[in-house]
Amino acid sequence: MTSNIETLDFSVCELGPRRVPSPYRAHRYVCDDARTLLHHTTTPDTTSHDRSGEIDPPGFELAGPRERIYFDPSKLRCGIVTCGGLCPGLNDVIRAIVLQLHDHYGVGLIYGFRYGFEGLVPRHGHRPLMLDPDTVAHIHQQGGSILSSSRGPQAPEEMVDALERQNLQVLFCIGGDGTFRGVNGLKQEIERRGLKIAVVAVPKTIDNDIPHTSRTFGFETAYSEATKAIRAAHVEAMGALNGVGLVKLMGRHAGFIAAHAVLASRDADFVLVPEVEFELAGANGLLAHLARRLKARRHAVVVVAEGAGQRLFDSDPDSEPARDPSGNLRLQDIGAQLRDRIGEYLRLMGIPHTLKYIDPSYLVRSAPATPSDSLFAGILGQMAAHAAMAGKTGMFVGFWNDEFTHVPISAVVSQSKRLDPQGHLWQSVLECTGQPARMTNDGAINDDAESAELEASGFTAS
Repeated sequence: MTSNIETLDFSVCELGPRRVPSPYRAHRYVCDDARTLLHHTTTPDTTSHDRSGEIDPPGFELAGPRERIYFDPSKLRCGIVTCGGLCPGLNDVIRAIVLQLHDHYGVGLIYGFRYGFEGLVPRHGHRPLMLDPDTVAHIHQQGGSILSSSRGPQAPEEMVDALERQNLQVLFCIGGDGTFRGVNGLKQEIERRGLKIAVVAVPKTIDNDIPHTSRTFGFETAYSEATKAIRAAHVEAMGALNGVGLVKLMGRHAGFIAAHAVLASRDADFVLVPEVEFELAGANGLLAHLARRLKARRHAVVVVAEGAGQRLFDSDPDSEPARDPSGNLRLQDIGAQLRDRIGEYLRLMGIPHTLKYIDPSYLVRSAPATPSDSLFAGILGQMAAHAAMAGKTGMFVGFWNDEFTHVPISAVVSQSKRLDPQGHLWQSVLECTGQPARMTNDGAINDDAESAELEASGFTAS
């Protein structure tokens, strides 16, 4: 990223001059020039220069209330939509937006659109829900979203038609990368028509894989819930001779949930994530290392993120990969694959064992938010309301350097955040589990007796 630092543009779009005195009485207003830097440390390769030669390090506009706002609250109509998979904290964000708009800005008309972007398209027949303080009073105590959700894109033209017909000037979109693509399309269509409609996003993903924000709501709850599954797997593994506990966690392309859950529980022996390749067979493959672990300790726990090990599956290179309605690649089931291959391996090796497979995915994402996550989600919702009232658009509320920020959607719509295999987090995982840093056989000498016996049995792995 640093090599392209001069091309980074984090400027946030606005609908126009802010001429309305804000009814929100803040002890401190935020000016648009206030920023937090992208990099903690400024070096020659992490700065850009303007034409005068002055150093202008890239950074993010700070979130918060502005002294003057763009919209007249007495005439404003707002909408909220939740998209993609469910996530702890969705109701907390909805509640915070509604209360901030109603109680502090005096906005009287707030609509909740049901079932994601489908709710913005009349032909689907989803009637919006009127949101007010009474409607949202207790929703933060339950998981899921009172608006429900859906995956899949809708035509920006149809959605903007609906916004125009209902005279909505602000739309809050709570979702992840697929939602961000939808927000980007909405913003472009709104600009094409010359309309003054603000679209503000709140980043939602338990995978914590959205760039330029150090945290997303729901992530802490997700890995906290995942620790329960790991501990259960550990108990089951220790309850039998050569017991193996296998846990599959969410994490399509990023292994943050798996890494954090393992560090929190301290009960796993192997962690498999999408960012680190591994092999099953061979002297340095997972299966041989698992057998050694069982020989030494008589039990083992394996945690795998859903997107790990996808190259272990046979696929036709000439065929178009299958995708879900949000455009994400459909993943092969690595959990079931490992369950079957570990069982087959241990039987062929003559190792008596029991294997317990746990997939807590939907228990994790449907849980109510932890207090810390609820706090974080609530502030994100408040900051989103401030941004919208100021006429900010095509942006999301991020969190960077312990500051809430404004980040343009255009800066992240084609990117994603990944766990760094050379970083401190993964090093901590390796130290915690004791697993090898590399479980591939490139350059490895196959002189292991167990591997030789395995090969003699005819067992091979992809």
